[in-house]
Amino acid sequence: MFCVQLGLAASVGLFDRVGPEGAAWLRLAWAGVLLLLLVRPRPSAFTRSGLLACAVLGVVTAGLTLFFMAAVARLPLGTASALEFLGPLGVAVVRGGRGRLRWPVLAAVGVVLLTEPWRGTVDLAGVAFALATAVCWAAYILLTQRVGDEVAGLRGLAVSMPVAALVATIVVGPSTFGHLTADVVVIGLGLAVLLPVVPFSLELLALRRLTSAAFGTLMSLEPAIALLVGLVALGQVPGAAALVGVAFVVVAGIGAERAGRREAPPGPPVAP
Repeated sequence: MFCVQLGLAASVGLFDRVGPEGAAWLRLAWAGVLLLLLVRPRPSAFTRSGLLACAVLGVVTAGLTLFFMAAVARLPLGTASALEFLGPLGVAVVRGGRGRLRWPVLAAVGVVLLTEPWRGTVDLAGVAFALATAVCWAAYILLTQRVGDEVAGLRGLAVSMPVAALVATIVVGPSTFGHLTADVVVIGLGLAVLLPVVPFSLELLALRRLTSAAFGTLMSLEPAIALLVGLVALGQVPGAAALVGVAFVVVAGIGAERAGRREAPPGPPVAP
C-alpha cells in the first residue's frame, strides 16, 4: 500500500504531459514488459484454466487502473476513494460470514470518515467510473487469489500484466503516443517498478496467506496510509474526522488479519 501511494504521488508529475490515463498506460506497459522479461513464463507451466484466469485478471487489472484514473479526473479524490472501496469491502462482507461482519463495517465507517465523500460536487459520470473501479477491484481480489493458488511463483502475474498492458494500449495508447518523449518513457519505467510491479507482486503473495475477506478489509488501511504519505510528503494536515477514521481502519485491519489466516492452499497443479 505504501508503494501504491508513493507511486500515485510520483505519477502526478506526468499528468500534465500525458494525462492521468496516459500515465496509467505507461506504468502498465512497462510493468508488462518487465515481468515478461524477468519471469519468462512458459506455456507448459500453466493449465488451461490457470492461463484463462491469468488473462481475465489482466483485463480486470487494466480496467481497475484506467477506471480509477477516469474517476479521479471527474470527482474529488475523497469521493472517488470512498466509492472504490466498496469493492474490497463488498468482498469482505460476502466472504467473511456473519461472525466477521464487524470488521468490514468498522472499516467502512473509517473509510467514510477518512475520505469525507460529502465534500465537493458529484459528477454522475465520475460516480459511474468509481463504481466500475469498485467492481474491478472486487474481481481483482478474487482472481488474484485464484491465480496465486493455481500458478507457482509470479508466473501468473507475468501473464496477467502483459495482458493488462495490451488492453490499456488498445484503449489509451493511440491518444498518448504523440506525447511521449525519451525522458517521459524513462520516468515511466521507474514508476512501473514502484506501481504496479512491486505492490501487485506482494498482493499476490499476501492472498496466498490470507482469506479474501481479510484481504478486502485490510485494503481499507490504504486511505490511512494515503493520509500519512500526504502529511509527510505534501504537508497535508488531517482533520479530527480523518484521525478517527485512521483509528477505525487500523483496528478493523488488525481484527481482520487475526481472524483471516488461510489454511495452506493446495499446491499448483502440474501441467501435463
